[in-house]
Amino acid sequence: MSDARPRIAVVTFPGSNDDRDALLALEVLGATGVPVWHGHEQLPDVAAVVLPGGFSYGDYLRCGAIARFSPAMKAVAAFAAEGGLVLGICNGFQILCEAGLLPGTLRPNASLAFICRDVVLRVERTDTPFTAGCTQGQRLTIPIKHGEGCWFADAELLAELEASDQIVLRYEDNPNGAIGDVAGVCNERGNVMGLMPHPEHAVDPLLGSTDGALLLGALVEAARATTGPPAAAAIG
Repeated sequence: MSDARPRIAVVTFPGSNDDRDALLALEVLGATGVPVWHGHEQLPDVAAVVLPGGFSYGDYLRCGAIARFSPAMKAVAAFAAEGGLVLGICNGFQILCEAGLLPGTLRPNASLAFICRDVVLRVERTDTPFTAGCTQGQRLTIPIKHGEGCWFADAELLAELEASDQIVLRYEDNPNGAIGDVAGVCNERGNVMGLMPHPEHAVDPLLGSTDGALLLGALVEAARATTGPPAAAAIG
């Protein structure tokens, strides 16, 4: 797929509230955003998928724990298994962890309070489709807004992820108690990534930082360059 404006799906769950923001950011950065309802059993013909932030199913059980069972998530898992690019932002990160597509879990912030502010991130890895526009060690200013953003892994899993270079972003000043200051991780293959900060809220100078465009812009470029998996990832 070499479309000048690659098609990137944004999946909406009941309670998503950053889906339109993600669609707008992708459009600004040169992609065609494709809304997908969580109840759809197939993905349309797209080069990448974004799971946006929000409060899927009201976070009533545990963040992302119900959304992982949505029909669309079976299609997303099939898409990822075939090498498709998948990015989870905040609640989308939580959903990917609950679905087993990313390692670790997200717990309540150490402060037990909702946090909404800009944070500084350090780029740990630049050879992913999501960080190719960054430089090693680069500092990015991107906002967070979450109550359960404390990424957790036990010592054994953390050591494994360090060894396999799956930690992509770290906080400079840890806002939520995340183990290892982890703000974003990827799967072993590198085609699925999740992060708690919101890059879609950092693409317009009117909002302050435009550092989020480095991450989403890299995804757009990777989507433009990829031939992608089959057009529709059906559930089995």
